[in-house]
Amino acid sequence: MIPSVMPTYARFDVVFERGEGPWLYAADGRRFLDFAAGIAVCALGHCHPHLVAALKAQAEKLWHCSNLYRIAGQERVSARLAAKTFADTMFFGNSGAEANECAIKIARRYQFDNGRPERYRIVVMSTAFHGRTLATVAAGDQAKGKHGFGPETEGFDRVAFGDLDAAKEAVGPETAAILLEPVQGEGGMRAADFAYLRALRALADENDILLMFDEVQCGMGRTGKLFAHEWSGVTPDVMSIAKGLGGGFPVGACLATERAAKAMTPGSHGSTFGGNPLAMAAADAVLDVIEDPAFLPRVNQVAEILRAALAERVVRFPHLFEEVRGLGLMAGLKCRVTNTDLVNRLFEEGLLSVSAGDNTLRFVPPLIIEKEHVEAAMAILDRVCETWKDTQ
Repeated sequence: MIPSVMPTYARFDVVFERGEGPWLYAADGRRFLDFAAGIAVCALGHCHPHLVAALKAQAEKLWHCSNLYRIAGQERVSARLAAKTFADTMFFGNSGAEANECAIKIARRYQFDNGRPERYRIVVMSTAFHGRTLATVAAGDQAKGKHGFGPETEGFDRVAFGDLDAAKEAVGPETAAILLEPVQGEGGMRAADFAYLRALRALADENDILLMFDEVQCGMGRTGKLFAHEWSGVTPDVMSIAKGLGGGFPVGACLATERAAKAMTPGSHGSTFGGNPLAMAAADAVLDVIEDPAFLPRVNQVAEILRAALAERVVRFPHLFEEVRGLGLMAGLKCRVTNTDLVNRLFEEGLLSVSAGDNTLRFVPPLIIEKEHVEAAMAILDRVCETWKDTQ
């Protein structure tokens, strides 16, 4: 008999009842060091005092009124993000998939508004992940999300991630945009070469198509800058964000330049829940913390400690690991053994991690972790690795 909760997840047998900082506490008394962070969502850890206070204060005033009316929080958060980014305008939704859907619509509407309705196709990348709606599944390259849901949504041309020549060849008279993650998470913790991103920017400019970055996972300080593309000096025309933006509260946003989004007029897009007062209170509070001048430098310091520690494990356990991947506190270990087996063993020992594509072990801890948390995580990883032969 099917359970009342639709069985679309292969869940761990644990129920968490509270969290504090980088720690989660289960109903059965177990404690876990959380280096998964809700899959890179809980950027400030669990129950961050500033975020809790902001949500409590807003909950006592107004939860929802719909987008039929002005929402002060949207105006405040959008102004803050615009001041820190390339963007002139943005749309608020509830998730990364919704932000990417908005990006896809912007690309098509941009070309339509400029008299080129035949330009609707988007160049996308191998091993990409952009969400689980029909359009974002098609834009992504994850077979498990496509099986049984055909026919696949049309309009996407896939090329190898990092292959500039392939991207150039794919751009044609029907191309509206290029979409990619500056750092692929689900696809194996692969970071795009900065020169590659700069070349894609030039390619987009030469062909009057939009360059769109999916920073749902790699944005909001995850790589040590507010957004990952900043490391390359490249700015996109459109960018999708979510995950860390709400620190655990569902909120996503699609940011765009005025040039890209000027055709997004009333009625062209919408969301019932998107950007409601509670969501905006959460995003505003997250920005308060991340924009502290000391915050991102400290993220970079801890990221260096974590990455050095992971590199040491590659040397110590060459039969288990091949290389360190990712950028900042978006770190991965390419495995020689099945990554999900490692995730399960780490879970048994009290460390939460996430599997990723290309047999990669993913660590995306809260951005508030300290050196002591890295050391505690590595102690657990060592314990698992040192006893690995006994489990095979």
